[in-house]
Amino acid sequence: MTMVSKSKHGQQMAVSKMTPVKYSIIPRDLPGHLFQVTLHIANPDVEGQHVSLPAWIPGSYMVREFARNIIRISAHCAGKKVALKKTDKQSWQAAPCSGALTIEYEVYAWDLSVRAAHLDQSHGFFNGTSVFLQVLGQEMAPQIVDIQRPVDTTCKAWRVATALPELKAKRYGFGTYMAENYDELIDHPVEMGNFALASFEAHGVTHDFVVTGQVPNMDLDRVVSDVKKICETQIAFFEPRSKRAPMSRYVFMTMAVGEGAGGLEHRASTALICNRNNLPVKHQAELGAGYTDFLGLCSHEYFHTWNVKRIKPAVFAPYDLRQENYTSLLWLFEGFTSYYDDLMLVRSGLIEESAYLKMIAKGINMVLRGSGRTKQSVAESSFDAWTKYYRQDENSPNAIVSYYVKGSLVGLALDLTIRAETAGKKSLDDVMRALWQKYGRDFYQKALTGQQQGLGENEIEALIEQSTGVKTKRFMDKYVRGTDDLPLEKLYADFGIAIADERKNAKAALGVRVSKDGADCKLANVYESRAAHKAGLSAGDILMAINGLRITANDASDNLVGALARYRVGETVSVHAFRRDELLTVDVKLQADDVPAFSLSLVEKSKGALVAARPSMTLLKKSRKAKI
Repeated sequence: MTMVSKSKHGQQMAVSKMTPVKYSIIPRDLPGHLFQVTLHIANPDVEGQHVSLPAWIPGSYMVREFARNIIRISAHCAGKKVALKKTDKQSWQAAPCSGALTIEYEVYAWDLSVRAAHLDQSHGFFNGTSVFLQVLGQEMAPQIVDIQRPVDTTCKAWRVATALPELKAKRYGFGTYMAENYDELIDHPVEMGNFALASFEAHGVTHDFVVTGQVPNMDLDRVVSDVKKICETQIAFFEPRSKRAPMSRYVFMTMAVGEGAGGLEHRASTALICNRNNLPVKHQAELGAGYTDFLGLCSHEYFHTWNVKRIKPAVFAPYDLRQENYTSLLWLFEGFTSYYDDLMLVRSGLIEESAYLKMIAKGINMVLRGSGRTKQSVAESSFDAWTKYYRQDENSPNAIVSYYVKGSLVGLALDLTIRAETAGKKSLDDVMRALWQKYGRDFYQKALTGQQQGLGENEIEALIEQSTGVKTKRFMDKYVRGTDDLPLEKLYADFGIAIADERKNAKAALGVRVSKDGADCKLANVYESRAAHKAGLSAGDILMAINGLRITANDASDNLVGALARYRVGETVSVHAFRRDELLTVDVKLQADDVPAFSLSLVEKSKGALVAARPSMTLLKKSRKAKI
């Protein structure tokens, strides 16, 4: 059977002559959070068809065992039940049968995140990795999905938001959608419910912005106007001449909640979670840091449309969704994306350069806070993402470094280095465009014939030299494969930016981070070699009193700072704490607060030779005045 779909540039094209794999999915039990899925396989393997559910979702590097949410599964052929044998934690094999095989199963969906599936009376959301069994041997066949309306009468007004191409469904409607293959099927999340919707064009590409959840007096026009500028800036960044986007349509799916934030990228859409209070209010001129953070999240996930979804590590081309896929390059794919997300805000004119420098300073202080940066390189952090970064515990600040945050600073330092060594003629921008031309531009077309190519683990240095003329082995040895602190103060000097330490009179401190635990003040992190650590306190201890005066959970951090403000550095205090149900009394010699407090500022009348070449000046003159 030949299926007809639209290519990423809108042309009609035949995608396959293989018999399609067909799914139907219906929100069957909203209070019980159950999706019912039916899988129809017209030509099953004569020796017994194998099916499997992914163990993880691309972009979130932890094995999540999605198959654990399948609570009932059965198969039949020609009206007769077919035996299903479970072969491992996420796979089944059907007994041989003559004719089409149908597998029916229920998926429990109660994970309110961007990674899995969620269903209740307010909305439904799913990623394909959580609900669609992979038919082994038929991954390259067209995949047709019938997304059905819930039978619950309260859902009559529900609509569907997805970047999946429509087959017979109308835009935003229930009905049949299709993907060219299984990889595409699971790369288009679906949102259904009563959502707010607005659309805009960015360089000829339609972008839909969807918001689910109650957001009183939301200024969606403002959101669309600002996000449009981000999208146009990024499209022009990768394709400055043609301004051609790599997709024919894009969908932002945002779930507004009371608390929470996060995002996950897909080839033509993104799933976002944000605090509703961070979204703008109609007729409110001044907007806070929360909205800027949200725009940064939109920018980050949209940049992934190029960097990660199309420019990939070689080990991700293609993904093996049964198990961990190890790469030491996440500092580039996530870190460089984190570098460019805020940079795109200033380049598109949404924030002032001074606000951008505050963001950089925040990242510097965050990295310097933990001693883990001296033990783990960003290359090691990337490789260990599956077991360390995504499984953080109370000791993580003392043991690991973030390939997101330090990776973004590596991107900054590398950008400054290239600009300095080429007198502003080349930059990291040239590297990203070279990556795009070589690895990303035609990735999905090549994937259809098995010719997709990803960036090898040791190829980036050669590519940087080819695209900029700058050799980076020493840089990589020290700051990527090594654990040296980045020399940002020195690098920034010629660009007219100064870094200053804002710490003045150091205050007495325990060297901990605290959090509320019910009515108690809990030690969330105890920093290595600091006062609390040396005295024998541990993360998880409940702090009760200092020198006989109670420490309360209300505004736990401020309460503790206020209590310690009465003492000087070097004084010894008696601390009472509970570890489990045992009372501890320890003497703590207070140390000076070592929380980093670096700031960045523009040097007035700087004589730096590269002031006009600093990254945040690029495209700045073409952008409008900032309004945030």
